[in-house]
Parts: sequence; structure tokens; C-alpha cells
Amino acid sequence: METQHRWPTKVIGLIALLVAVAVVLGVVVWRSSQPKPAEPVQAVKVDGYLGGEKIGLFDDDEFKALATKAGLDVNYRKAGSLAMMDADRKGLDYLFPSSRTAVEYGKSKGVKATRQDIVFNSPIVVYTHRAVADGLVAGGLMTKDESGVYRLDMAKAVDAMVADKSWTDVGYAAGYGQFRIDSTDPVQSNSGNEYAALIATVLNGGTPATVDSVARDGATVKRLFAKSGWMETSSEDSFSQFLTLGVGSKPMTVGYESQILDLAVNNPDAFAQVKDDIVVAYPTPTVWSTHTLMALDAKGEKLLDLLKSKDVQQLAWRRHGFRSVDYLGSDPISRFGVNGVTDQVTNVSELPNNDAMQALIKALQ
Repeated sequence: METQHRWPTKVIGLIALLVAVAVVLGVVVWRSSQPKPAEPVQAVKVDGYLGGEKIGLFDDDEFKALATKAGLDVNYRKAGSLAMMDADRKGLDYLFPSSRTAVEYGKSKGVKATRQDIVFNSPIVVYTHRAVADGLVAGGLMTKDESGVYRLDMAKAVDAMVADKSWTDVGYAAGYGQFRIDSTDPVQSNSGNEYAALIATVLNGGTPATVDSVARDGATVKRLFAKSGWMETSSEDSFSQFLTLGVGSKPMTVGYESQILDLAVNNPDAFAQVKDDIVVAYPTPTVWSTHTLMALDAKGEKLLDLLKSKDVQQLAWRRHGFRSVDYLGSDPISRFGVNGVTDQVTNVSELPNNDAMQALIKALQ
């Protein structure tokens, strides 16, 4: 009978110990060879004034994630584009109005930006209801093309308001009182201010208003705004009131094209309720609203860099309807499912120069 070979217990224990040490050393070497995890970024708080129509973007979880990635904790306070220039700016890092007019107005009030740039664009449009739009088409103030795009003839509209024509006179028999187009307060909010500039330009024969023409026509512009009575100071509040109060109270109102696009994406249930009634009418001419970030310090400049980044520019168009040269065209406006909007905005007027705009603001105060 063969004798079985047995390893001494001490030898087996030594081998086990050596194997364990080798495993531990291997793990240590492997861990040391891996890249170190990135240090957590300490978010820098950035605060400033923001036009209400951009709140949807700033509240977007995707925007917040991009801001966090960039090391920013972005906060805001809502204010009209002109009103924010008169507000207390202590401790603020940025102002985000909706036009260069507001920027120039701010400069006249002593606002000094360390950097500023146009971030988004959106055309001024007129929101109305289908019954009103079809009545105005019949009355000749509006047209509707084969693609379903409505356009409002601003010269005819201003003439009708100056002549104190009624809603019935212009084709909408169910309307009460004088024909009017509501807007935000033109001395506090950009959309109302740019609408005032359109009226002043029409009264100047279609040429951008001047200091002299404003001196001549300012009282007429002010009288047309008086037809609306109380005016909101925020474009977002004004749009919300238009949607809520309906055709009896708000037959037509001025706003940004981006507002209905934002609603379609971010509040689809509400959009479904108004989709077949709300009409987007492009004024002829209209003007571009240029949303400009004014950085007041280094933190504001970091926010400006974030807003100009490719990711935020794409997000601003895809989910909130702010036009960008990088994405409109390759990503057409039909993606929003909104009736009567158009990729190409035609018949655009230049705003009056800064001196004329400041004169217009003073005339309306």
C-alpha cells in the first residue's frame, strides 16, 4: 500500500498567508493606478433680475443640471426689463432684460455691465382668438396665407385705433367697445415698450421713429395705450391673463413668440385646451426682441458663458422656443406642434435709435 504524502500544516498556512498578501497588494496597486475622482465643485451662487418670459428656462431641471455642472447656483428675481434698471441692484450679479432698449435705458440710469451680450432672440407677436382673427381677416386688418400663418397689418391696425373704431367696425361683431391691442406697461416691460415703438414707427410713415416724431406723436401713442386700462408689468403675467380671462376680456395682446412654444412643451395639458382657439399673428412689420445678459461682476460673466454654451442654446430652443442661429433651420419650428407659426419671420422693422426710444419712454411715463 502506497503512503499518502501530507503537507505539514505550517507549510499550508504559510502559502495561504502569502496568497492573501499578494491579493491585498494587487488591490492596492490596482486602486492606485485608477484616476482619482473629480473633486466636488463648490457651487457659486449667482443672483439677478430676470424677465418673466425666461423663468421657464431658469426653472428647467436640465438647465439647473447644466448650471451645477458649471459650478453655478443660479437664482433670480422677476422684474420687467425697464423696471429692473430702476430697482436696487445691491448684491446682484446680473440683469437679464429682453432688449437693447432696456440695456441703453439702464446705462442712462448708471448701470455698468462688466460684460454683456445678446443670448436669445424672439419676435414680437400678437396673440388673439380664432373668432377675432377670422373677423379681422374678413375686415381687412389681418391676412391668412395658405400655410395657416396669420399676419396683422400694423398700419391698418394703428389707423383703426387712432380713428376710435369699434370691434364691429374692424370685423369682429362680438367685441365690446373700441378696437384695441393690449400689452404690458411700456415704461416697465419690454414687450409693451417694443409695441409702443412699432406704433410710433407706423405713425412716422413706416420709418423708425425719431426724437422729433416722438415729440409730434407721443401724445397719440399714449392715448392708444390708455384704451387698455390696467397693464401688467411682466410679459409672462400678461400672457397668463390672456389665456385665463378669455376673448371677452382680452381679445388681443402683445407677447413673445417663445411663450406659446414654451407652453406647448412644458404644459401640454393647458396647451391642449387652447390649441384650437389661440392664434399667433405676426405683425407686419414686427421687431425682434433681443434678450441680453448684462453681467455686473465676475459671477455674472460665468452665467453669461453658460447661457452662450451650445448645450444651453439648444435647450433654450428645444424646450422654450427662444430662437438661436445654431438650431433654427436644422430643427424647424414645426417640432412644437403649434398652429400658424413660421420658421422665417418677414417684414421686420428696426427699432428707433436710443435717443428716440428714451424720448418715447419719457412721453409715456
